[in-house]
Amino acid sequence: MKISGSIWSMAHLCLFLLLLIGMSHAVDDKCAACKAVAGELEIGLSSERPRNHLDMRHRLDSKGQRQGKLIDYRISELRVVELLDGLCEKMQEYSLKILKDSSHIWFKVGIWDNLTNKQEARAYSKDISSFCGRLLEETEDELAELIKKGSVTVGSVSKVLCQDLSKHCSQTSVSHEAEVIDDGDNDEL
Repeated sequence: MKISGSIWSMAHLCLFLLLLIGMSHAVDDKCAACKAVAGELEIGLSSERPRNHLDMRHRLDSKGQRQGKLIDYRISELRVVELLDGLCEKMQEYSLKILKDSSHIWFKVGIWDNLTNKQEARAYSKDISSFCGRLLEETEDELAELIKKGSVTVGSVSKVLCQDLSKHCSQTSVSHEAEVIDDGDNDEL
């Protein structure tokens, strides 16, 4: 079966356009996206409630005394899991706004129906969620250890995650922080 030259060229053009459209929704400003993820992690840190130590003393010795460890929750693996589990799903509540100076700002959408271009906003939310997954995949072990050591605190998450671990932001980066915009004034997408 022969395909005529014009149909073959048209197929190549369609494939090229599909690739171009798919690439248009990639996260361009990785620093701004990383800061948005760091901001959401910081929300998780700041909303933590004090927890008791984890009692791992489930065995009894021959004298009836409990054996095992008592683990401080602040340095436990459970705390790390609770902080990081679901983080990237929460990033699906974010979308991208391109400012007049061509800089990017990630914002938490309060009311999706108030956006003028919901389809584009949803595509951006999927992009940052995917970015978050890749970011955690690259940094999770080091980030978990730093959380357990107490090096990741409210106010330091962006520096630790975006400068020190992922290197997405330089120390002199001027990317905008993520914002929470839920008053419906985000119709410029």
